[in-house]
Amino acid sequence: MSNLKRVFPPFRWLADYRAADLPCDLLAGVTLAAYAIPVSLAYATLAGLPPQVGIYGYLLGGLGYALLGSSRQLAVGPTSAISLMIASTVGAMAGGDATRYAQIASLAAFTVALLALLSWLLRLSVLAKLISDSILVGFKAGAGLTIAMTQLPGLFGVGGGGHNFVERAVLFVGQLPDSRPAVLAVGIVSLAALSLGQRWLPGRPVALGVVATSILFAPLFGLPALGVPITGHIPAGLPELSLPGLRLRDVEGIVPLAAGCLLLAYIEGVSAARSFASKHGYPLDPRQEFLGIGAANLAASLGQGYPVAGGLSQSAVNDSAGARSPLALVFASGALAAGLLHLTGLLENLPKAVLAAIVLTAIAGLIDIGALYRMWRVSRFDFWAAVIALCAVLFLGILQGILLAALASLVLVLIRASRPHVAFLGRIPGTRLYSDLERHPENEEPPNALAFRPEASLLYINTEHVLAEVLERITARGTADLRLVICDLSASPFIDLAGVSMLHALQKELAARNVPLRLVGAHGYVRDVLRGAGIIDEVGGVSREARIEELLGGDRS
Repeated sequence: MSNLKRVFPPFRWLADYRAADLPCDLLAGVTLAAYAIPVSLAYATLAGLPPQVGIYGYLLGGLGYALLGSSRQLAVGPTSAISLMIASTVGAMAGGDATRYAQIASLAAFTVALLALLSWLLRLSVLAKLISDSILVGFKAGAGLTIAMTQLPGLFGVGGGGHNFVERAVLFVGQLPDSRPAVLAVGIVSLAALSLGQRWLPGRPVALGVVATSILFAPLFGLPALGVPITGHIPAGLPELSLPGLRLRDVEGIVPLAAGCLLLAYIEGVSAARSFASKHGYPLDPRQEFLGIGAANLAASLGQGYPVAGGLSQSAVNDSAGARSPLALVFASGALAAGLLHLTGLLENLPKAVLAAIVLTAIAGLIDIGALYRMWRVSRFDFWAAVIALCAVLFLGILQGILLAALASLVLVLIRASRPHVAFLGRIPGTRLYSDLERHPENEEPPNALAFRPEASLLYINTEHVLAEVLERITARGTADLRLVICDLSASPFIDLAGVSMLHALQKELAARNVPLRLVGAHGYVRDVLRGAGIIDEVGGVSREARIEELLGGDRS
């Protein structure tokens, strides 16, 4: 039963469920459905799929996540970044065949489910750490700009086109003289209404109100006759459940596409879920989220949907409406099912410019200028990491951008690890304590001795840097009066054989100059490795009691 509760979260939260929570979940579900209808229509259009497919994603994805997800407020459905990833990748795979396009999109969701299950089995929750916060800020900004450039042509009533941000921007600027005033007017009014509604009515289904109003006014003012494109016929009824019509081996490149979708879905979903779990005081299981994402995508694929994920914006709507448990997703799915059965006829007159305005409003939060400015002021390293991710998305696309962002995160970690700070130590005036001379120039450098502290584990990736720093300092100081070199390992919790070789090389270099090397502050594991490597006698032992001040002849205070 314990294992079943861990794998099947409803056993956990249903045990504590109160009758008073039911009305809250019901209201949250209906509110989420009201938010989801216009957004899912817009995202499906962005993905190049029929509008109702977006609703299928919310309806079925929410049910799947409610069964196996560990978050009580996370809302699952199509997202802007994944929608654009599908649009920019599947087209080339489909070769202009609309039916095959939809089948590949559905197969991508199915493959995401398979990869999520594999990730759960292999305990790959480390995926959440592949992309740093700085990289994620740049990726989101790039995705936001790219998505905006795909929607601006629809807002202005021009054709658009292009394969990346730059091509789309150039084509869009060239087509501006052909803008249709009626389409632009509808788009600008919709943008204004959405923006003002979000400011004055936060947490309310403002987009649904804008959609309803535009549907009412479209025939009243004869917008289709003025050249304003409308959504057109949307088939009524629930999605038919079936396995994807294609197999994995039928589509080249489906696994990289699904891997990119899973990486993006997991990082975005877990980040949002953690914030709500912390807010409401319950534990989140990052590993279990693989099963939640997998179940959501499996359900979406069976209904001919495309990959879905948990998103911060829809989850914030769910939470602010009072969601207490995943039952809110079940109620939202019920409301969406009722809409598919009875309300699709009302959506036929929905202007496409309104959908473009909804997408543009939804992605506004992706471009965080304030975060980029803070990184510029605080850490230029993180700022340029964000810029790399931003440029990767703009010039390579969403899929290549997210994969390059993950690779860039790993490379940046390696770069940082390969160049640790080596602190050269001096005595703090009036004490017998030692700290970094570079940070505290007032410290007193020990006479006839050099003390240094590598501020990282000594690994194969950084040993050359540490050795070069120390030898450069010794050369600059000169060895005429140098009688002792002390290596403080208190900031190095781990050492590998390359680290041992570095210490041995330093000892040999110093021995040639008749200068002994001594070690202090070594942790237990480091002492074990040094003893096993047989370097103890060369460095005068590795006693855990040894201190810099004692080796220099002072008493420790």
